[in-house]
Amino acid sequence: MSPAEAVPASEASAPAAAPAAANALLPHDLSPWGMFMAADLVVKAVMIGLAFASVLTWTVWVAKSLEIAFARRSVARTLAALRSSSTLVEAARDIPAGKGAAPTTVRAALGEWRHSDGLPADGIKERVAVALNRIEAAAGRRMAVGTGILATIGATAPFVGLFGTVWGIMNSFIGISKAQTTNLAVVAPGIAEALLATAIGLVAAIPAVVIYNVFARAIAGYKAALADTSAEVMRHLSRDLDRAAAGDEDLVAEVVSLRAAAE
Repeated sequence: MSPAEAVPASEASAPAAAPAAANALLPHDLSPWGMFMAADLVVKAVMIGLAFASVLTWTVWVAKSLEIAFARRSVARTLAALRSSSTLVEAARDIPAGKGAAPTTVRAALGEWRHSDGLPADGIKERVAVALNRIEAAAGRRMAVGTGILATIGATAPFVGLFGTVWGIMNSFIGISKAQTTNLAVVAPGIAEALLATAIGLVAAIPAVVIYNVFARAIAGYKAALADTSAEVMRHLSRDLDRAAAGDEDLVAEVVSLRAAAE
């Protein structure tokens, strides 16, 4: 019998069994969903939180985009009505209906003028300017609602994902210690889960930062357009007060009819 024939069959099949054992240690599903299902409970919680933050980011984007679009349209229509009208009363009849900040500036100016009947013009202008200032400030605060969530997500999501990464890598090293081996079949799953948490953190953070910057510029433009509307209102009011003081009968008749309709 030759030496090759003397080798036991169990020893001859050992090299072939080793790769099979190594392959058995590898996870069957390396897709994102498979890695999520195989992840540690803490890493799963991190991924779910980041996914919820991403959904919240896009929800805010849709809602705030519609709000800004409608508000800017209202400002544009009010500003066009003011620039095409010769008096504030005429502009009040052409402004769009609704409770937007831009139409409110016109109504606030006319309301203060109505309540200050017979008082000096300088006092009326001062009080109207204060009212318009507060309307602009309230509109700016209302328009900024929700953008703070985007700033928070953009600032914290990468660090939350990094926490999931650290936790996953820590579990990988614990697995190495328990298995007493540096085989990639033992290390790879935990590292893959950790990197997936980092990726989800970046997916949540990057759009939040970009959308926040877009909204910041859009809100600044909206506030500037609203300031232009207030300036047009003050210009019309000053001119109408001077006309009323000079005895413009047509303007006085328009103001009287407006007061009667308001009452």
